[in-house]
Amino acid sequence: MTITGQGVISRRAGEPALLEDILLDPPGPGEVLVRIQASGVCHTDLHYKLGKIGDEFPYLLGHEAAGIIEEIGEGVTTVSEGDYVVLAWRAPCGHCRFCAAGRPHLCAASLNAEPRMRAKKDGLVLSPSLGIGAFSTHTVVSAKQAIPIPPECPPEQACLIGCGVMTGVGAALYTAGVSPGSSVAVFGCGGVGCSVIQGARLAHAGRIIAVDIADNKLDWAREFGATDTVNAKECDPVEKIKEMTGGNGVNFVFEAVGTSETLLQSIWSRDLAGVAVLIGVPDPQMVMELPIQRFFGLGGSLRVSWYGDCLPSRDFPLLAEWYKSDQLDLDRMVTRTIGLGDTEAAFEAMERGETLRSVIKL
Repeated sequence: MTITGQGVISRRAGEPALLEDILLDPPGPGEVLVRIQASGVCHTDLHYKLGKIGDEFPYLLGHEAAGIIEEIGEGVTTVSEGDYVVLAWRAPCGHCRFCAAGRPHLCAASLNAEPRMRAKKDGLVLSPSLGIGAFSTHTVVSAKQAIPIPPECPPEQACLIGCGVMTGVGAALYTAGVSPGSSVAVFGCGGVGCSVIQGARLAHAGRIIAVDIADNKLDWAREFGATDTVNAKECDPVEKIKEMTGGNGVNFVFEAVGTSETLLQSIWSRDLAGVAVLIGVPDPQMVMELPIQRFFGLGGSLRVSWYGDCLPSRDFPLLAEWYKSDQLDLDRMVTRTIGLGDTEAAFEAMERGETLRSVIKL
């Protein structure tokens, strides 16, 4: 039966996203209806709102969420009604060339539900952000996007596992493979960057250098485990990192901003054979001029991290367990809790650099 809910809809690029009534059709085969309990306001949703990711407006924003399964579609066996879940925006299909090769984190045919949400006032079908659409009271997703986790991890904290925290922690543990005793630098200390710092700490890195242009973000970085900080407005961060590491540079460096300038700085901050990881989502117009001989002479690698190269069914419960055992700090990741009607103010606070995460609580 079709139900009525509410959701934050972006109808045109750059215009405010507004809370509207929405209609949700029942889940189809392999799909589930989820009642959202909490959803994090992630920078990717701002990119959707600004038209920097696609033009399939209107969008139902939101993709970082925790909630309760209220209805399951035909053939669903992996989850049940009443399950407490975190939603994943990548769900391996199990059949594509990457899944068949045992690399499901690179799935080329990630599963999503068929479009099931419509705007009530004009019947337009809504495009769910990253296949989820979680700035809403309810959403419909593929059953394999719904990952059960322990109830001891509250929704406001658990929702962050669904994107920002998993991306950062996974980039450190899986994409880069940070090793014990190694040196690490992180450019950009927002929600994802601070999660990288936590991942590096979990990997027992010996030194973690946080780089940003905002003192409040560097303060956050220290709280999450950075051993050193560099304000890039006050010095050349590459020279400073070299100075701090005996002229060598770091073993692992992470770019969590998404600009050509910070990516180049990250590349040149490495020690010989060091690893640079791009996490920040670049603007479609961004280009980078790279001196190839210098890059070749430094060796090592430049990698791109998609979702921290995670496997949600394995890693979401693991991160929840780390939260339960006080190894992963999700409480301080939540800067403020808001209502569904407060998302525009949350986007503005994000752009001003005032929040790690605003979390919508329903």
